Amino acid sequence: MNQETSDIFEGGASLLVVGALLDGRIADISIDEEGTIRAIGEDIWKECRGEAEFIIDASGRVAIPGLVNTHTHAAMTLLRGYADDMHLQEWLADMIWPLEAHLTAEDVYWGTKLACLEMIRTGTIGFNDMYFFMEEAARAVDETGMKAQLCYGFIDLGDADKREAEIQATEKLVRAIRALDNPRIVPAVGPHAPYTVSVEGLEWCASYADAEDIGIHVHLAETEKEVRDCVELTGMRPVALLDWCNCLSSRTLAAHGCWLDEQECTLLGERGVSVSHNPASNMKLAVNRAMPYHWLHRAGVRVTLGTDGCASNNNLDLFEEMKFAALLQKFFWNSDTLLPAGEALAMATSAGAQALGFGPGRIEQGAPADIVLLDRRSLCMTPLHNVTSNIVYACSGHAADTVLCDGRILMFEKTIPGEEEIREKAEEQAEDLVRRSQ
Repeated sequence: MNQETSDIFEGGASLLVVGALLDGRIADISIDEEGTIRAIGEDIWKECRGEAEFIIDASGRVAIPGLVNTHTHAAMTLLRGYADDMHLQEWLADMIWPLEAHLTAEDVYWGTKLACLEMIRTGTIGFNDMYFFMEEAARAVDETGMKAQLCYGFIDLGDADKREAEIQATEKLVRAIRALDNPRIVPAVGPHAPYTVSVEGLEWCASYADAEDIGIHVHLAETEKEVRDCVELTGMRPVALLDWCNCLSSRTLAAHGCWLDEQECTLLGERGVSVSHNPASNMKLAVNRAMPYHWLHRAGVRVTLGTDGCASNNNLDLFEEMKFAALLQKFFWNSDTLLPAGEALAMATSAGAQALGFGPGRIEQGAPADIVLLDRRSLCMTPLHNVTSNIVYACSGHAADTVLCDGRILMFEKTIPGEEEIREKAEEQAEDLVRRSQ
């Protein structure tokens, strides 16, 4: 670097990444002060080195687009390992919900900071989050430099008074995020699921998202029980119910989709809905069916990748999620060529970025400089017969060496500023939360 290392995390500086392995060739990447990729090519450092405020030596590094986590509950990092190896309903009713009843804004702030730290360390530059006290989540994201789409988890359980409170909480969050005036952070509406939100609530969410031109983040068809219950209660499957309430559009991102049928996949494609595949969480909670990637892909649905929260995963490593996604699809649908490595990588990069409006999710001229440099000397990258296969099938997020989001350096050569303080504060907060709940 041509300045003190401590200065590189400030942002707002022009950068030159030199000698990275990009798409099978050695290339330099020039990034302007606005965080946009200005030029890419071999030996462009000769022309750009005089203009760059910082030069990153990327020899021995592989450059890939930053990863995007399209479904998580970030602050649930505080619940990592708190309750495992349980039946789903018992896990929720006996352990998770009682603990969450004692959540505070401070819990969510430090839990989200810890999540951002973990995501940055494992190559993720942006995420889609649904939880509570989301103003504090926005503050955490603002401070860490990541991108995020944030929504309040709207749950009315058919109660009119509860619904009004959820409406007010949603509107408050949207105002708070817009007041930040940070283009990296955008609001969304978060109807939790068709089984926790009334028809009136779903219709309001759809109308409000349309009026405000913001996204919709919803859980969909995660378990067979929720599909069966929806049919018994409404006469419709969850996808039809959401469509009837105008919740399916190109601004909708639906998480899980394990129990979709082929006709529903076709409808999601027609409506332009994006779907987030969460294989690790779904396997751990034994939902008994893999998301039908082949039907969704055939229907033109943009399929993305998410981790879910740390209470059910238990980490936020999208490299691990790419491998799980590819293996689960092959195993469950008995097709050894289903979801090849290239498509898995695209799910975690370009598909996720486009679904959340973060840009093309590719390293190309004019795109946001959302770039991860992987250490080519990592054991998982040795030998290097096929870079993409190594990334998906061999590596974990620990191969990430340097992370840029909108041209701002979030991690440089494994160093993230303030890491130890965040870890210590989050640990204290998690212990305090458990004490309060007991």
